Amino acid sequence: MRITAFLDIPGQDNLTPLARLEKYAFSDNIFNRQIIARGLLDVFRDFSNNEEDFLTVMEIVVRLSEDAEPTVRTELMEQIPPIAIFLQESRPKFPTAFFEYLMPIVVRYLTDVNNQVRKAGQEALLILLEQDLVAQSDIENKVCPILLDLSAPDSDDEYKVEAVNIICKMASMLSRSTVEHMLLPRFCELCSDGKLFQVRKICAANFGDICNAVGQEATERLLIPKFFELCSDSVWGMRKACAECFMAVSYTTSPEVRRSKLSPLFISLISDSCRWVRQAAFQSLGPFISTFANPSSAGLYIREDGTLSIRPSMQDVNSNSCQPKSSDCCTSPGEDASQLSQGDRVAAGVIEVTKDSSFPGTSSRLQSAEDVFNTFLYWRPPLPDISQDLELLQFKTEKHKDNCSVPCNNCVASSEIKKVLESLQEHIDDPDDIIPQPLLDQYLSMTDPARAQTVDTEIAKHCAYSLPGVALTLGRQNWHCLKDTYETLASDVQWKVRRTLAFSIHELAVILGDQLTAADLVPIFNGFLKDLDEVRIGVLKHLYDFLKLLHADKRREYLYQLQEFVVTDNSRNWRFRYELAEQLILILELYNPNDVYDYLRHIALTLCSDKVSEVRWISFKLVGAILQKFYANNANALGLNFINELVVRFRHCSKWVGRQAFAFICQAVVEEECMPVDQFVEHLLPSLLSLASDPVPNVRVLLAKALRQTLLEKAYFKSVGNPHLEAAEETILALQSDRDQDVSFFATIKLKQGNMDNTTIEKQN
Repeated sequence: MRITAFLDIPGQDNLTPLARLEKYAFSDNIFNRQIIARGLLDVFRDFSNNEEDFLTVMEIVVRLSEDAEPTVRTELMEQIPPIAIFLQESRPKFPTAFFEYLMPIVVRYLTDVNNQVRKAGQEALLILLEQDLVAQSDIENKVCPILLDLSAPDSDDEYKVEAVNIICKMASMLSRSTVEHMLLPRFCELCSDGKLFQVRKICAANFGDICNAVGQEATERLLIPKFFELCSDSVWGMRKACAECFMAVSYTTSPEVRRSKLSPLFISLISDSCRWVRQAAFQSLGPFISTFANPSSAGLYIREDGTLSIRPSMQDVNSNSCQPKSSDCCTSPGEDASQLSQGDRVAAGVIEVTKDSSFPGTSSRLQSAEDVFNTFLYWRPPLPDISQDLELLQFKTEKHKDNCSVPCNNCVASSEIKKVLESLQEHIDDPDDIIPQPLLDQYLSMTDPARAQTVDTEIAKHCAYSLPGVALTLGRQNWHCLKDTYETLASDVQWKVRRTLAFSIHELAVILGDQLTAADLVPIFNGFLKDLDEVRIGVLKHLYDFLKLLHADKRREYLYQLQEFVVTDNSRNWRFRYELAEQLILILELYNPNDVYDYLRHIALTLCSDKVSEVRWISFKLVGAILQKFYANNANALGLNFINELVVRFRHCSKWVGRQAFAFICQAVVEEECMPVDQFVEHLLPSLLSLASDPVPNVRVLLAKALRQTLLEKAYFKSVGNPHLEAAEETILALQSDRDQDVSFFATIKLKQGNMDNTTIEKQN
């Protein structure tokens, strides 16, 4: 019911709804005015079609916005954003109406004398900015000047705190030029406000958002000096806020500034005299280290869609690189220098060949190089000087020039490239060249038991949470720096620490690659499998993601262990078994049909008999996926054996829930086309149709739904002369005359596919 429905009720005053609106909007009764303000959206819906009535309502709103009662003004302001959205969708002249009538009210309320009204105005402004309903001209000419006045040095303290808060919140919604030219100078002034620490604290807490809004150049030129001031502020709350936003600030700076300026600054915060500052700094240490990351040096790269992918190893790239026709083949020194001068390609272990090369696989290698050096998220730290290596290479090529044949002028001798790469690798692999050593030392110390006493009892959990990011930053070649720390965390007495590692072990496996995963992560993974349910669920949720990274022989070792997931510490923890069924559906593709039949089939059948209906329903889908696995791989004999087991176990089950499960399994098999139709009608359909005489109505209801909604909708059963169509239709006719009304209803009514909801079936139970 509309709030303002009373306007439509004819009363003794004989007034029109619009006149009655005006009467109540300016009534002496505050409650009447509040009701009108609260129901303005409904009023606009009623009167927006008529232009004259619409303008009258707008004038009433403007007058109502000047009401002396703060609660009325607050109610009105809360309705401005939904009214603006409605007008934008329904009126072609929205900009004129909004900017002429409503926007001035929002701007005026930013300076209202009442605190609640101002807060309502600020919230409304942020919503309007987020919805992109405020014109750029209004932002620069109306909103920003008001905020600058409110945040001026001589402004009232309460107004100043509110103004800087809204400046920080709206910075991410405005254009970079507007923020940089209009708001950034004032923000820098407020960072040095010595009168109000509340103002400085707001600036510190939102410093990262401001940096992101103005970009790298303005951040390094104007904001970094202010950030240094805030990090050394006498109030510990300021330093704590700086530590919390350190990663966001670091992300917007260049690698040089990050290493030379921000790293020493962070070390000062992590050794602060205040425990709360140290605690916040250690929590931000891992995220801050991750801003030093260069995925390509970790053997990974980020595709244009943002996904992290494994880059082929250097040996794989070299094996496909250009091969000279003669073992003596080399290129001229000038050509070598031109190739090696492209340091990015050398550092990444990729040799690029020009497009006119006649060697096979050239285009694919070019594409690979483009993938490695895409513009999505790639940068590199400065490479060490390789001039001496180039001189040595040039000397050797000149020495053998007369004895060389050059079938491809753009091909570089792979043996010489390897030597250069080996000399560069000594510099590239040094952890100190990636992360400043003091930062790495502090991170490794987070597992020290003394830290839990002096900093934070959950410091180990924060270390575990950020470890994949630190590992990505260091790269797999520096995993030895983190290996002991990871093993210490994996054996931590706090289950929350182990749980955190369990949830991220699959991501770490992608970073480390198959060899390090098999050597260092698999033993820890095996330990998590035998841990508490709170830890095991982390492994279980990403079981498929981890297993697919292992070699096939190693993967087979886990077939028997998968059965252990069926048993939980608490039998009421049904979500654990539900997750197991979901993962098994994915895991099926990792094993051959024989392994699925010998190991996974038993788990699926056990889950199909679970006490919790949600687990049973997802398990029925698992059964269908197993059948699909068998028939897709021409393992028809295994499929037939499985079908016979389903018939014995469920169709002839003494409990009606089992027989109902059989009907649902058959329906799911047909819907997902898990097996050929001829196999279905031969081995499953007769048993399914026999449920028509089941004594339990719920079983017959599901049979009616399966026949009417699924089987008879398939083209196979619609074909003329189908021998199985007659049997299905006879069963439907029998169900239509069933003594149970629900059975006859579902056998008669043909429901739409979109209305099918399996959960409603279970509610009948």
